[in-house]
Amino acid sequence: MKKKGRKMILLLLLLPIFLLGIANVWIEQYASGKTFNSTSKIAKNKVGLVLGTSPWRVDGSKNLFFQYRIQAAANLYFSNKVEYLLVSGDNGSKYYDEPTAIKNALMEKGVPENRIYMDYAGFRTLDSVVRAKEIFGQSSFTVVSQQFHNERAIFLAKSKGIEAIGFNAQDVKGKNGLKVKLREALARAKVFIDIIFQVQPKFLGDEINIP
Repeated sequence: MKKKGRKMILLLLLLPIFLLGIANVWIEQYASGKTFNSTSKIAKNKVGLVLGTSPWRVDGSKNLFFQYRIQAAANLYFSNKVEYLLVSGDNGSKYYDEPTAIKNALMEKGVPENRIYMDYAGFRTLDSVVRAKEIFGQSSFTVVSQQFHNERAIFLAKSKGIEAIGFNAQDVKGKNGLKVKLREALARAKVFIDIIFQVQPKFLGDEINIP
């Protein structure tokens, strides 16, 4: 193979890595100063948007990402930094229901049921963010998830004319945390595809009023 051909192949191999890096830096820079680890430092919003995940890992063990998000959402509510919690996740079948699992866990923490709203069509972060505005009428809110997830949600929100900040749940270390971070790198690149092609949520539907 000629030298020029080898260079072209190398360039094609390196280009996706370069683009992933650019997407990551762009999102991190935009979200800088918009995510918070302490309830004493975060501004108040009417609604906290809790992003869904399963309470269980594939091997049947407890999912720490889920547990830490529940604790963060409860802390945010009981610190009077939000009035309502909108829990949004995947409810693609009767055997898999993230929103109900989140609601039940929040109620176990003492959050009143009438302060929890359910979004059963949060199949992706994009769906959750857009539906919070289009279905639940919120043009500003606090996202509750791990920091890396909050950053992506905040970037997406801005592209849809939404002002969002993030309250960071505790991160997860170790091999499980690393796998999620690797998937996040791909998800951040996909954000730009979604924005460019104006991808919409899988479902919208009737408006639901949060008082």
